[in-house]
Amino acid sequence: MKKLIYLLILFIPTIAYAKHLHPEKWYQNKWCAEQKGQTEYRLPDKTRCDCLTDTHAIEVDFAKKFYEALGQSLYYSMQTGKRAGILLIIENKKELKYWIRLNSTIQHFGLPVDTWKIEP
Repeated sequence: MKKLIYLLILFIPTIAYAKHLHPEKWYQNKWCAEQKGQTEYRLPDKTRCDCLTDTHAIEVDFAKKFYEALGQSLYYSMQTGKRAGILLIIENKKELKYWIRLNSTIQHFGLPVDTWKIEP
């Protein structure tokens, strides 16, 4: 029984990423390097901004998590004094609906957030 538990602990994280083409960090590192930003920028409260550029504090997340990305980007902006940004990872055409939802919400409420998308 203990062996089964150990195996589950080892493989559950792998199963969680199996539905994605690449882990979030792969997209984060690729895009942030292209923007000449700093990944995993540590904020005063020890949280980390996914990518900090000269102008933006950016949250990187998969499309379905756009709700969380919105709040996190605004928090990072508040902590850094930089404009909020979201890099949304779109891995297939079905996920474009989340891109539309994100940008519709930002526009409706007039939020100071810029968005980008990355596709494989």
